[in-house]
Amino acid sequence: MRTYSHNAPLKAALGKFRRSGKRIAFVPTMGNLHEGHLDLVRKARDLCDIVVVSIFVNPLQFGPDEDLDAYPRTMAADKEKLFKEGVQVLYAPEVGEIYPEGMAGQSIVHVPQLGDELCGSDRPGHFDGVTTVVSKLFNIVQPDVAVFGEKDFQQLSIVRKMVADLCMPIEIVGVRTSRDEDGLARSSRNGYLSLEHRRIAPVLHRTLTDCRDAIACGFDNFLQLESHARMHLIEAGFEPDYFEIRDARTLQAVNDATEEIAILAAARLGATRLIDNIRLSLNPISDWGMLAGGN
Repeated sequence: MRTYSHNAPLKAALGKFRRSGKRIAFVPTMGNLHEGHLDLVRKARDLCDIVVVSIFVNPLQFGPDEDLDAYPRTMAADKEKLFKEGVQVLYAPEVGEIYPEGMAGQSIVHVPQLGDELCGSDRPGHFDGVTTVVSKLFNIVQPDVAVFGEKDFQQLSIVRKMVADLCMPIEIVGVRTSRDEDGLARSSRNGYLSLEHRRIAPVLHRTLTDCRDAIACGFDNFLQLESHARMHLIEAGFEPDYFEIRDARTLQAVNDATEEIAILAAARLGATRLIDNIRLSLNPISDWGMLAGGN
């Protein structure tokens, strides 16, 4: 595995792969890698000849009171995991390589509507930071395929729209959420949880599952379901930011044209903010598959 911290040598190396006819898959991360990240790497390896992983903790997507300084950085362990997975290229730039003129005057990539609600309203500017850095990384790496996790479903939706709107020749692939045995979605921030909060945390996924099952059984008062779910989370010890039932394609309110529902939640346990989602097809033929496997 070759590690690059500067753009020019990385581009030169990837150019050689391209000229030899190799397809390139890209997995952007902020490091502190867990099994969920490795699932993305394995998918990328299945799809293409060369796998590029980036590790970059992007300051542009953190708010002033968020955990940028405390965000776990575990480069040595991350490198070992990526090497074992057969990753050929690691891109680990410093902030100055991505933002050579600083961030104050940085051009911003903004995806309207999709980026303004849910986590976008609770974390103003967050998704602008994500889309800006992802577009920069795409331009640096120029992959054929980029792989993202479905746990960050809003982020995945935003990246897909950005790529479509800006005519980027990149296939965006989503990978099913990786979970611990008790259902908790794997996240780098799970390490912040106290032992007591870790015991409570799986309630978030169970609440999403209960809501999905109620809809699958025909209960269609979504406002009541959302209210009940928020109260259940509060009783369990969470501070919900949101619990919403949306159209999975648009992330807007469900309507007669909706073919798939996304149930999305963000909630805090102490200082740790957890996000998760689950989806349900409204096509009766495919409902069994969604209920059997979920997300």
